[in-house]
Amino acid sequence: MRKIIFNYQSRIQFTVLILTVLRILSGNDSAIAQDILQISEFPQHQGSAKDLEIVPEIVPETPPENTSYTISNREDIAQNTTSQEAEKEKEKEKEADIELTVIGEILDQPVFTPFRREGKVRDATRPVYVINRKEIEAQGARTVKEALRFVPGILPDGTVGTEIGGLSGQFIRGSNTGQVLILINGRPVNNLGSGGFDLSEITTDIVERVEVVPGGGSTLYGSDAIGGTINVITRRPTKDITTTAQIRFGSYDLNEQSIQTSGKQGSVSWLLGYNRTRANNNFDYSIPEVDFDGTRENADVLYNNFNLQVNAELNKRQSLSFNTIYLAKDQGVPGGVAIPQISQAAFNSLTDNNRKYTDQVLTDLTWNANLGKANDSLLTARVYLDFLNTRFDNRTGDISNHQQFDNNQNSLGVQVQHNWQIAKNHNLTYGFDYRNVSAKNVTRNLADGIEIENYDDSIGQGAVFAKYLVDVTPNLRLNFGLRQDFNSLINGSVTSPAVGARWNISKDTTVRGNYIRNFRVPTLFNLFSNSPFAQGNPDLKPERGDSFDIGIDQKLGDIGLLRFTFFSNTITDNIAYDNINFTYENIGKVRTNGVEIALNLQLVKNFYFSGNYTANDPRILESSNPVEVDQELRFAGADSINLGFSYENSQGWYTGILMHSLGSYPTNNTNTEFLSGYTTFDFKLRVPISEDLALNSSVENIFDQRFQLFSGFPDAGRIVQVGMNYKF
Repeated sequence: MRKIIFNYQSRIQFTVLILTVLRILSGNDSAIAQDILQISEFPQHQGSAKDLEIVPEIVPETPPENTSYTISNREDIAQNTTSQEAEKEKEKEKEADIELTVIGEILDQPVFTPFRREGKVRDATRPVYVINRKEIEAQGARTVKEALRFVPGILPDGTVGTEIGGLSGQFIRGSNTGQVLILINGRPVNNLGSGGFDLSEITTDIVERVEVVPGGGSTLYGSDAIGGTINVITRRPTKDITTTAQIRFGSYDLNEQSIQTSGKQGSVSWLLGYNRTRANNNFDYSIPEVDFDGTRENADVLYNNFNLQVNAELNKRQSLSFNTIYLAKDQGVPGGVAIPQISQAAFNSLTDNNRKYTDQVLTDLTWNANLGKANDSLLTARVYLDFLNTRFDNRTGDISNHQQFDNNQNSLGVQVQHNWQIAKNHNLTYGFDYRNVSAKNVTRNLADGIEIENYDDSIGQGAVFAKYLVDVTPNLRLNFGLRQDFNSLINGSVTSPAVGARWNISKDTTVRGNYIRNFRVPTLFNLFSNSPFAQGNPDLKPERGDSFDIGIDQKLGDIGLLRFTFFSNTITDNIAYDNINFTYENIGKVRTNGVEIALNLQLVKNFYFSGNYTANDPRILESSNPVEVDQELRFAGADSINLGFSYENSQGWYTGILMHSLGSYPTNNTNTEFLSGYTTFDFKLRVPISEDLALNSSVENIFDQRFQLFSGFPDAGRIVQVGMNYKF
């Protein structure tokens, strides 16, 4: 485990300070602290959380992800409040009740990922973190990659750069980007040709919220969910005809325009949007290891993204939803500065004419039906079709070395599931998934036109799954899950069980624990590559994972929530490159132990504090290279601290100071080479001019801290941006 920027003595002092504050703040109020989100994102409400009780029932309402009408828990205010208590409540209403702002609104945040249906944060046995629409706008996040920057449990900065358009990388609980499942509205989009999904492709104008569930998720979602699951929930149509326009300008010629229009006429609602974002990213930088100073060149990026959603109410109990997203990005690939003394960077090169083009279409059609006469049985059927195309042009240097790399993937999938509220305290979600992925990768020599086919193959995946949730007592909730996956690979049949529990041991304290068995299917490149330097191995087995976590959620008097989670994540049959035989083998095993801590406080009226700490210690237990055993897995072991102080009021004003700190981490598995950690501070401001017009500005990396995320690849330094949102 690598140390954060703060020294050891400072870390002890910080821990003692936090524990002292928590001891002072702990009280005997009655709400249960279950999951913590950003406090500043919720408006003030009246009433008290202490008289709320959970009454599970079906809510026939289209969820943000447009996957189904969903089963959720609705909180009703008990009717037995005494006249004396009622008088106290009236007094609380006069001063914008803190308890409901910090406790009730946070725990009532809607989430889909832990249940595979609409639920609430308070109902999950798993730790889940949500970045909602208001938080995205307040932080000025331009892409989903940027929106994840201050989330606990994830190292989201990637290994390329901080400029807009830089390739994303998600490291969660010792896993790499390919071992984290990316969902859009609850369905998988990971690239099975080469692995992972680049979250810098998705601009935030189409996003309603992002849900992050650290730890395994294969029981509900199948392959790739070893380290965690990230679910991007897109915006849905409004009831009134509304148009929202946004413009933003900033450092390095940032120029963004987006527009979203939505509404409803009769039984049909729609949402249509477009985003165009351009930046040159021509910042000055230096690489001190080789005394290099220069200006970043060929790092420009251009987005042209479209989104369309049409929903139709067929009758009072059925609906149909069509959703399509088009993601197009044209960007330069500037390369990195060579650093001869560092093995990972010795062969870097600056590329002045290389380009990358992505062209992706994500489309689905969903039918929702409320079965029977009651609201306790909901059926969802979805068909989705995706086209993911990436082209990389290497046009740097002599023309005889110019090459073009084409990667094309087509996915056809089906999801069918039934959410059944069997009784007040029993819920069952079960269904069937199928996904067929065909991918082709070709290398083309631009000088003579000769093509080499690296692979042209497909993977078919099918599965049945079930998740049973039971409230044994009003204070004890258990859930059990099981999934059986089948696919066209020789070793492709996988069973993924899961079990979880949540126990309210007092009115202020909840403990929770989970175990999930996970897996990841090899990519088509791993299996079938014809490259002379990386031959595919069709006998590869899926990677397997065992994910444990245990945690406590603690209410701190009337003013905040604390969440603490200890986790252990073991990945076996790791697929790694065999340097001797130039192929891929199941030759690795990694175990990651760590903690995730999240704290949210309302200091006084309208002033908030948020903070989280993530410690990772990924250790290599088995490897083909004996020198790597007991060493830290590269890139995945950094500790992180995020802190934020903010002011927000009901008129829409927001201002905040945010700190993001990442510890040092090794860049190779023998731990002989490291990158230093870094700490940056951001300033965010939102000024409402009127009910429909708001100005936004931000300064990221205020003190212009310079660092490298991968040796020889620089950060963008200080970034200033200003923008305007207008609703009409």
